[in-house]
Amino acid sequence: MVDQGSSSAPRVHAKDLTFAYEPTTPVLSGVSLDLNGGEMLFVLGANGSGKTTLLHLLSGGLKPNGGSVQLAGEATELLAPRELARRMAVVPQSLDGVSGVHVLRFVMGGRYAHVPTWGSPSAEDEAAVQEALEQADASQFQDRMMGQLSSGQRQRVLLARALAQKAPTLLLDEPTNALDPEHQVAVLDLIQRQAQSGTAVLVVTHDLNLTSQYASRVLLLAGGRVAAQGSPEEVLRPEILTPVYGSRLWFGAFPDSGRPIVLPRGR
Repeated sequence: MVDQGSSSAPRVHAKDLTFAYEPTTPVLSGVSLDLNGGEMLFVLGANGSGKTTLLHLLSGGLKPNGGSVQLAGEATELLAPRELARRMAVVPQSLDGVSGVHVLRFVMGGRYAHVPTWGSPSAEDEAAVQEALEQADASQFQDRMMGQLSSGQRQRVLLARALAQKAPTLLLDEPTNALDPEHQVAVLDLIQRQAQSGTAVLVVTHDLNLTSQYASRVLLLAGGRVAAQGSPEEVLRPEILTPVYGSRLWFGAFPDSGRPIVLPRGR
């Protein structure tokens, strides 16, 4: 995988991001972060805290009202779409309007930045697609239509499309959503291997316990601002999470690793 920028510089650098869908209701205020090659940064927060909006700002899908985003030292807003796709892949929560698309063609769409505008996919492109499908445990779906897949199967195909891009930065919005426990772990194991190979990985999630097990670093949003940032052990603590998620949480630790366990507690 080709690295972009100096290994000592952040792959993604966001400074003082501010964004509002309505002028009087800011969604994000003054959010800054660095994402480095080889790490997995997990973004947590209650519903409406701005997690998905932050991902859209980092990926160039939205333009901030204030602040800036740099990708390998260059402003994302100055990068052409094909160049941005070579440098960053995004796995959304879902994708509308693809039910009638063939799975193999959909995943090949992840290679558009590598295929000449009026050209055809090369043997290298086809090999990248097959590798991505196999990595995401989605090879068995390649002859089906997207509309024939379950939500969990479709999620794995979305991941395969992003992996086919072979970009050095990977942003994922709820990548384990709709997956059974076995595939949740398989997907995060795969993403972790991508990070270990040098990919810069950012994961937006609600799952505190998967965060505990896989995150290199955690960023917690509350009310559109950074409430805490640090290791899972530093962030997944009662005094930090209770003001964000409320008091109905139970805190423990995994017996083998000592990493935090955080569970919702019923009445």
